[in-house]
Amino acid sequence: MDAITAFAFLVGLVVLGHGLGRAGVLAEATPAVLNQIVLTICLPASILLHAPGLRVDAGVAAMAALPWLLGVLAALIVLGIGRALGWPRETTWLLVLAVALGNTSFLGYPLVGALLGVEALPHAVVYDQFGTFIMMSSAGIAILARVGVGGDPSLRATLRRILAFPPFIALTAALTVMPERPPAEVEAVLTRLADALLPLVALAIGVQLRLRLPREHLAPLAVGLGGKLVLLPAAAWPLAWLLGLEGTAFQVAVLESAMPTMITAMALAAAAGLAPRLAAAMVGYGIVLSALTIPAWAWVLIEG
Repeated sequence: MDAITAFAFLVGLVVLGHGLGRAGVLAEATPAVLNQIVLTICLPASILLHAPGLRVDAGVAAMAALPWLLGVLAALIVLGIGRALGWPRETTWLLVLAVALGNTSFLGYPLVGALLGVEALPHAVVYDQFGTFIMMSSAGIAILARVGVGGDPSLRATLRRILAFPPFIALTAALTVMPERPPAEVEAVLTRLADALLPLVALAIGVQLRLRLPREHLAPLAVGLGGKLVLLPAAAWPLAWLLGLEGTAFQVAVLESAMPTMITAMALAAAAGLAPRLAAAMVGYGIVLSALTIPAWAWVLIEG
């Protein structure tokens, strides 16, 4: 799937979900149901399919380290702003996930290939698989387990929720007992289930999306979009240089950091009760605005 098709597919699903929700075809409870299907079936299938092949070596360490460093930076900035402005805990931690985690696979792969060439794709895979993917499957899960609405914030309760979290169970199995290439029948089933992930979460986001947000969500939305689409790639530029990335690897690192918010992260955050309408807005508006910001970053990288 090329870059334009990927953008159109995502926007189309979000618009479709929004239209079906407004027309009453999909009930208000639909996003919760879809998110639970993603949480318990589609995301674990995706992890079991892709995680067994992960291998860490010195050659990928710098590229893999960058998204983690950016994630820590995003958390520190958002937590500081949230505390200064008195945001609710759910809003603040939602934006931590929204700014730290980008759509570095579904959008990242085709956009990197289209803007930088197919030879850049291996770098994008490293950034996504060792960075965003593992970050969501570990730190992201820990955040959701600890700050999700109605959850017990104690360490024991947090660990218990993490250990019982279907994606964590899948990640543990993928890195221990799952073969890198499972039997063809198993791989086919996992692929079908994993392929359903993006359409389901995009539809759920669309149903929840409201073009007119409550006033208290406007400032967090502006901070989240600015942080994800502008601040994070601006910070990635010097960090990638300090990590020794250069040439195509450097360009990929900055471009991947500029991707809009990860849809799956927002779906899981909404399922955990972390400001669902704001989560939907971060995805919907982020996809639209990134159609302007990503080409701009690519132009700076290539022409600069």
